[in-house]
Amino acid sequence: MLDRQTVRTFVELADTLVIGFDVIDLLQTLAERCVDVLGVDAAGILLADQRGNLTLVAASTEQARLLELFQLQNEEGPCLDCFHTGRQVSVADLSADARPHPWPRFASAAREQDFAAVHAFPLRLRDEVLGAMNLFSHKTGALAPESADVAQALADVATIGITHERTLRHHQLVTEQLQYALNTRILIEQAKGMLAERAQIDVADAFTRLRAYARDNNQRLAAVARLVLDQDAQVAALHHPTSDASTTG
Repeated sequence: MLDRQTVRTFVELADTLVIGFDVIDLLQTLAERCVDVLGVDAAGILLADQRGNLTLVAASTEQARLLELFQLQNEEGPCLDCFHTGRQVSVADLSADARPHPWPRFASAAREQDFAAVHAFPLRLRDEVLGAMNLFSHKTGALAPESADVAQALADVATIGITHERTLRHHQLVTEQLQYALNTRILIEQAKGMLAERAQIDVADAFTRLRAYARDNNQRLAAVARLVLDQDAQVAALHHPTSDASTTG
C-alpha cells in the first residue's frame, strides 16, 4: 500500500501534465521526489536528443550530477545500458571486492562519490525509450521490490508527461520539445555558473535560487536563466549573497 508521501508525489507529478508544462522542472521534481520516497540518497535523469545521444537533464545532488556526466563522457554506466536495452539495471554492491562490474570505471567513480549501489530505470512508453533514471545509495543492497515498482511507476508518469501531447499534435512536437529541454539545460547551467560566481554561492544553491524565482514569479526556468545571463535588472537581487529568490526586482 502506498504511503501518503508517495501518493502526494504522484499527484504532484500528474499536476504538471498540462499543455506547455516545463519538462526540466518536471524531471528535477522527479529526481528530488525519488530521494524523498524511495529511501535512496541521490537521483539523476538522462534524456536522449533527436540523434539518440543521452544528455543530463536533472540531478538531485552535485555528486549525482558529476557521476552522470562521468558515465556520459566515458560511455559506460547503468543509465546507458538501461537506455539501450529498455530494461531496469541494478547493482547492489559497487565495492571493489564485489564481483566484476560491467562498468569498472563507473564503479570506481561512484565509490569516489561515496555511492555503494545503483539502480537504473528506463523512461519508456511501450517500445520507445526516451531516457533513463539512476538512483544512487550510500549503502549496499538491492531496492525492495515494492520500491522498484514505485520507481518505475514514477519514471512512467514522467515519460507520459513528455509524450502525452502526441494525442493532440504531430509526433515531431515531442522531438522538438525534448530538444528544447536539452538546449534549455545548457542555458540554465550557464546561468547557474554566473549566479554562483557573482553571489559567491555554490552551484546547487544557485539552481535553487533560479528555480524558486521562476516558480514565485510564474516564469520558465529558461526565461529566468536568460535574464541572469543578460544581467537584467529584473533579477539583480538574485546576484546578492543574501538574495531572496522570490524578489521580483
